[in-house]
Amino acid sequence: MDYPAFFDQVPRIALRDPLSEFLGAFPDGVVEYGYLDAVKLAGHSCPTVAGAYVMSAKALEALYGDGLPERGGIRVEFRDDAARGVTGVIAGVVSLITGARQDDGFKGIAGRFDRRALLRFNVPGPGEIRFTRLDTGTAVDVAFNAASVPPDVAMQSLLQRSLVPGATQTDQAEFARLWQDRVRRILVEHRDRVVRVAPAPTT
Repeated sequence: MDYPAFFDQVPRIALRDPLSEFLGAFPDGVVEYGYLDAVKLAGHSCPTVAGAYVMSAKALEALYGDGLPERGGIRVEFRDDAARGVTGVIAGVVSLITGARQDDGFKGIAGRFDRRALLRFNVPGPGEIRFTRLDTGTAVDVAFNAASVPPDVAMQSLLQRSLVPGATQTDQAEFARLWQDRVRRILVEHRDRVVRVAPAPTT
C-alpha cells in the first residue's frame, strides 16, 4: 500500500487496553495506533484528521505523563453536536484511539470493560474537547488551531482547476501534494503549537 512517507514520521500513540489483554488480542495489553490508522478509519488525510490525532496525543500526554494511557478508561466530551461541521470526523478518530463510545459501545463483561457512555456531545466547555481519566477524575480541555499552519497560496486555484471537467493530472497531482504537505507540517513540524491543552476542573 502506497502512502505519503511522512505518515510514518508521526509519533505513534501507545496505550494499555485491559479488555484486549483479558481476551488475549494483545497478551501484554499494549496497543499502538499511528496516523495511518486514523487515515484508514476516516478514508482520507486532511487537517481535520490530523487535528483529531494530535489532539488525542497531546491530551493523553497531559493526563498520563510518561505512563501508558488506559484505553477504555477515558471519557471524551465534545462541545459541539456530532452532526455539526467536522465534529463527527474528529470523534471517530478520538474514539478509535481512546475506546470511548456512545450507547453502541461494548457492554462489558461482568461489570468490567464497559465502553458505553464515554463519548458525549453538546457538553459546554472552554475547549473543543474535554478528556477525563475515569480513575482519577483528572481532566484537560483541548482545542486545535489549523489556521496556525496556513495552506500554500497556490492551493485554492489548483483546487478550482482540479474540480472542473477536463482538469489535468498535473494540476490534480500538485494540489494533492500541497494538501498533504500542509498535513505534514501540522503533524511533524508544528504539532507542539497547533493544539492548546489546559487543565479542567476535576470531577
